[in-house]
Amino acid sequence: MMSTPLNVGLIGFGLSGRYFHAPFLKVNPHFKLTKVVTRNAASVHEFDPSIEVISSTEALLADDSIDVVFVCTPNDLHFPYAKAALEAGKHVVIEKPFTNTTAEADELIALAEQKKRVVTAYQNRRWDADFLTIQKLLNDGTLGDVIEFEGHFDRFRPEVAQGTWKEVAAAGAGTLYNLGPHLIDQALVLFGTPQKVTATIKIVRSGGETDDYFDIRMDYADKSIILKASLMVFENNLRYVIHGTKGSFIKYGLDIQEDTLRKNILPNTENWGEEPENQWGTLYTEAGKATIKTLPGHYTPFYDNIYEAIAEGKELIVKPQHARNTTRVMELAIESSRLGKTMAFEG
Repeated sequence: MMSTPLNVGLIGFGLSGRYFHAPFLKVNPHFKLTKVVTRNAASVHEFDPSIEVISSTEALLADDSIDVVFVCTPNDLHFPYAKAALEAGKHVVIEKPFTNTTAEADELIALAEQKKRVVTAYQNRRWDADFLTIQKLLNDGTLGDVIEFEGHFDRFRPEVAQGTWKEVAAAGAGTLYNLGPHLIDQALVLFGTPQKVTATIKIVRSGGETDDYFDIRMDYADKSIILKASLMVFENNLRYVIHGTKGSFIKYGLDIQEDTLRKNILPNTENWGEEPENQWGTLYTEAGKATIKTLPGHYTPFYDNIYEAIAEGKELIVKPQHARNTTRVMELAIESSRLGKTMAFEG
């Protein structure tokens, strides 16, 4: 069992590395963020002057002092960098999506087992305030048996952004691979793998090169799951609509952690992740209409679990097979949309 912090190297220091991972790694005593591979040294040193900026992934992976590598790159680089890190004997955390294909996911999982290293995906939205609240409602039986679950991750960005890899026609770009892993992972956590997947994926903005709209239906024997994201939804506060045999729950507003992190507020501050009252959800049952206070969100348990898995041999919460199944749903959604038919879920 380790008692010293794990040394971390980040590959990439964009939105993910700078505003999601670096703040949590900085305040967590189990980790020490020591090196970052990026061309943006100024951003790194503005965050923490003690972090060393290096120019190549190869140099990072050759450093024997680095225990864990976080891959925070464009999606098409997730697999090659994660594979190289595992081959170098590092534990690996990959930004979502875990990989662009299930074949890549299977290869990483097998390699991690061979090397006896931890590999996982950053599915942080499992610790969003709204999702934690929904989990509690479902576990408590407040809604009874779920009949229909609808999750949204909408935005209003009518202009195609220039200079970002997410808007260029390339492997892993687009809204499905950007936002889909959040919604799909949440559905799989709650309900397991579906029987069937039906999807519509398209470009709705003029001049778009890659998808900016998806509607995915995941069917189970006793329930239907609807997952939607669009970059052309002006009123985009709706997050969840859940109907069960005992009631319904409707939730508006996005978890506040990302906005808080963008304000350079570290996640060890008081009342972290507590939503304002105007974002609390509404429960409808035979007893009437009730406002449900949202549980506080906090991504810290993800990092604590990574440490426990590496240092103490505990079970991962975000298992690589979970991440692989998320990629499989996306593959089936693409095929469904392309062929115009429903696809059976097969591993």
